[in-house]
Formats: sequence, structure tokens, C-alpha cells
Amino acid sequence: MRPYSASSPPSSEHGGGGGVGYRRGVAKAAAKGKGGKAAEPSTDKVAAAPRLPAGRHGLPREFIAQNQRERIITALVDTVAERGYNATTVAHITKAASVSRRTFYEHFADKEACFLAAYEMVADHIRDSMRTAASAFEEWPQQVRAALATMLRFLAGEPDLARVCMIEPIAAGGEIAAKHRTSMEGFVEILKAGRPEHGGERPLPEATEATLVGGIVSLIVREINAGRTEQLEELLPDLVELTLAPYLGGEEAARLAQPS
Repeated sequence: MRPYSASSPPSSEHGGGGGVGYRRGVAKAAAKGKGGKAAEPSTDKVAAAPRLPAGRHGLPREFIAQNQRERIITALVDTVAERGYNATTVAHITKAASVSRRTFYEHFADKEACFLAAYEMVADHIRDSMRTAASAFEEWPQQVRAALATMLRFLAGEPDLARVCMIEPIAAGGEIAAKHRTSMEGFVEILKAGRPEHGGERPLPEATEATLVGGIVSLIVREINAGRTEQLEELLPDLVELTLAPYLGGEEAARLAQPS
């Protein structure tokens, strides 16, 4: 088995968090995505969408609708992060967004549809960032490390979005949980590329990648539930070793898991 270097991956352009600014970017991208392909959420640190002045203001109807939709999605993220998905009601969201129930239902069929709009933007961003980080390397073990580092960096920098993306879909169940399972399968593609590296006498079980992804998610969820979201990057060595071991063997995986 040829040796690999364990150099740390470079920071992804979109891998870091942006606090309120990123949540605003998610809301803005989801608002623009209505009726078409959503744009990449901005990571600029800007204020949340301001409440429009009451009465006649002469603003275009399209601008008003987008502003309202942004505020609703931002309010959902903040409220779900604080209360949890199941305890959050449409009334909580409309109060936080300073919009009426009628306005909410003009944009979303229900709470689930609003949550999915926000979740899909965040999940797509994480997946695309991981793929971009992995593509910067030729050697598969470094691709795995780069993808994991990018995901952990983003989640650690965005505690509210980490909870909304990793904890609440499981609690919500139904279509939301199914969407979460599908999005987590994106990492399976990166892992399957390592099968040619396997030097064992017996082939790897078909469920290897799905099992590894399940383990990675479980460890991340455990840390978030323990209030250690901002320390998630400390999991990187353990996750790298866990992921590489079935393909490269325990000794080589442990070596590559250590920072260079």
C-alpha cells in the first residue's frame, strides 16, 4: 500500500460560518429560488431582512414578497434552533418574522414546506462545499479529510444551522427526515471512490459507506446535543480514522488521521 501524506485541507471558500449573515444568505437564496433554481447562499455578514414600513411605501410588489419570504425563513431557522421543530408553530414563526398568518401561507403551504426550503439550501451548500474541497486533491484519503474538515468547519461556525440541519430533521420525521437521509448520502459517493484502495482478501460489504456515514452523523449529533457544536472540528482526527480504516487498515488510517 502506497503511503499518503496527511496534510490538512485548505479552507473552503464557503466552508466557514457567517453567523446571522449566513442565515440571511440562506433566506435570501431560498426566497429567490421560488419558482426556479435557488442561488448559492451568500456568506456576507449583513443584517437580517428589515421589517418594511407600515402603510403606503411605494415599494414594488416583487420586492415586498421577497423581503417577507426572507424574513419568514430567517425566523424559522432562529425559532426552530431555539424551540425545536416539533414545538415550533406557525404563530411562533410569524411573530418572529413580523408578518401575518395570511402572508405566511401566501409563501408556504405549511411549516414543513418552510422548513424544507431552508433545509435544502443548507444541505446543498454543505454538499457542494465538501465536493469542492475534495476536488482540490488527487489522492483519495486527502479528499476524505478535506470533505470532513469542510463540513465540520461549517457546522462549528453556524450552531443554529447545525441544529436545524443535523438534529431537527430526525425529530421531524416524514418527508423532512427522508430528505435528510437522502442528503447525507452525498458523502457516500466520496467514500465509494476509496474501494480500489482496499487491500483485504475479502471485498468490503455493500453497506460499508452507508454505515460509515451513519456513524459520522451520530458522532456529530452527539456533540451538538452536548452543547459542543463550536468544538466540532476537534472530531476531525477521529472521523478521518473511522472513515479510512475499512479501506486502508487501522494502522494506516490512524497515521493519516493525525494532523501533519
